[in-house]
Amino acid sequence: MEEEIEISEKRRVAMLIDGDNAQPSLMQYILAETGKYGMVTIRRNYGDWTENNMNSWKETLHTYAIQPIQQFRYTVGKNATDSALIIDAMDILYEGVVQGFCLVSSDSDLTRLATRIREKGFFVMGIGKKTTPRSFVNACQVFVYTENLTPAKKPRTITPKKNGTEVTEKVSEEALQLLKNALDLAVQDNGWAFLGTLGNHMRQLDPSFDSRTYGHKRLSDLIRAYPNVFQLKEIRRKDGTSILSVKLKE
Repeated sequence: MEEEIEISEKRRVAMLIDGDNAQPSLMQYILAETGKYGMVTIRRNYGDWTENNMNSWKETLHTYAIQPIQQFRYTVGKNATDSALIIDAMDILYEGVVQGFCLVSSDSDLTRLATRIREKGFFVMGIGKKTTPRSFVNACQVFVYTENLTPAKKPRTITPKKNGTEVTEKVSEEALQLLKNALDLAVQDNGWAFLGTLGNHMRQLDPSFDSRTYGHKRLSDLIRAYPNVFQLKEIRRKDGTSILSVKLKE
């Protein structure tokens, strides 16, 4: 997507999955999303594999070459899975075999881990449900909601025009305000901002920003939903490629 953080093709990523609260049916989409930010070289799934609730993962583990990590539940009510994941993450961090992490979980217990990874200068993204606590979301550089990963399109709210024949999308005011705030950070002296730069600032302001949340596949499509607020133009480069820029209308 156009709003993604600049990606190094050489970045190696460790994917650590909290098997207790992740969905095996989404694994193909989770890997595809993570692949946008680097090459997933370590794939581990943590859980108590003696429990019946983990049986649904078995076929997925083989299909996507994910290593299961056994962690027994020593005490009822305590999440031993998170502890094992955190210990392994720190070992991987100091081994220096990757440049980034993908933490697949909706658990706030991983907030400090995500923060620690960022403090060491490593890229960290999270993938989890929309119910994920904000503390964990904001601790990541990028956070993707699993609800945005499935191919099913998000229903859109439409508002009839006065003539009763045409309809237009009603886009969230929250998205509009975020766009304006990011544009203030990305704008150049000429009043224009490169779309990629705008996207990076959107992620800095809100790691969970995703145009798919608002029913649009690309950032440019989301901006076009506000024709009275923003102006887009395409700039041709000397090498034949083009780049989109955006500005706030007067």
